[in-house]
Amino acid sequence: MVNFDTTLLEELSNAFGPSGFEWEVQKKLKEYVKTYADRILQDRTGTLIFTADGDENGPIIMIAGHVDEIGFQVEAITKEGYLKFHQLGGWWDQTLLSQRVVIRTVEGKMIPGIIAAKPPHILEPEERTKVVTKNKMFIDIGCSNAEEAKELGIRIGDPIAPHSIFEIWERPRIVKGKDGKEDEKSTVKLAVGKAFDDRAGAVITAEIVKKLTSEGNKHPNRVYGAATTQEEVGLRGARTAAQMIKPDIGIALEVDIAGDVPGVDQTKAPAKMGKGPSILTYDGSMIPNPRFRDFVIKTAEEMEIPHQLSLVAGGGTDAGVIHITDMGCPSIVIGIPTRHIHAHNGIIDLNDIDNAIKLILELIKRLDKETVESFTAI
Repeated sequence: MVNFDTTLLEELSNAFGPSGFEWEVQKKLKEYVKTYADRILQDRTGTLIFTADGDENGPIIMIAGHVDEIGFQVEAITKEGYLKFHQLGGWWDQTLLSQRVVIRTVEGKMIPGIIAAKPPHILEPEERTKVVTKNKMFIDIGCSNAEEAKELGIRIGDPIAPHSIFEIWERPRIVKGKDGKEDEKSTVKLAVGKAFDDRAGAVITAEIVKKLTSEGNKHPNRVYGAATTQEEVGLRGARTAAQMIKPDIGIALEVDIAGDVPGVDQTKAPAKMGKGPSILTYDGSMIPNPRFRDFVIKTAEEMEIPHQLSLVAGGGTDAGVIHITDMGCPSIVIGIPTRHIHAHNGIIDLNDIDNAIKLILELIKRLDKETVESFTAI
């Protein structure tokens, strides 16, 4: 049973918000948190901050999930009325062809389009063996010249996002029995859609603050939830928000690469969808404080919360800038294993989100001033 409202996840997933253009997402999130957050703040990058005030003398805990999604901007309009584009965030070329996108004009109109390239039927033999790269692609909006595209209101610099609609899939889970026992059967709910990287993290952040303020969860801290901006293009919103908050402890909520797909070396991506949130032992932007990391692992073990240990050598997270704020801030990354990240559609198990919420709530209850100071004591 899923113990959080999936409506917010659906609304944020469907919302338009590439890096630098996140305000539609933030408006929806602000509307959700305003009824229970003790305070709502923001910085000048558009990062939304909402608090759950506990002990006014307790340590400041910053919980961050970024709301920007990978997308594109219009780079040029060809004389034939097609759009050339450049990327906002990391896209793999092979995920793009024939995918639908939406362009937002300065007037707020949403113009649909399709990413395309030269038809394969007329490729030269040597071209057939090569991946079509982004610079050879274009977006077809159904126009026949540049004037028609401009008539729609499209101009250079307009943001572009994937077109994908959120769904919930119910699927059976069958675990093979041991020692002659029968198979264990259950049903799980999976969310399918775009921008789980990292609106799933923003949802978790909002749910934690909600549960702290509205369900009477006592804690000896000051909790700052941060829905950060522009993570995909350089961890920018987390940097400014952390400078504003000056946290004593940082928890970044992220997706993790689910390695349970064909062709993946399990030593490179050990996390599996549905086996609990992952605790990152390293990412490309941060080495977690070891004592804080061990505290998180011990808490999960004691509370019997499903969890996994993981490592992402090739990517960074908001914790990369949070942990070097001011004089330093012990930080950790907790991830939701996600299939097919940085694509038009990803898949997550809602139980992993549930267990991440449980784990972080328990951490907040245990993180008092003395405990936080112990992480950096020499």
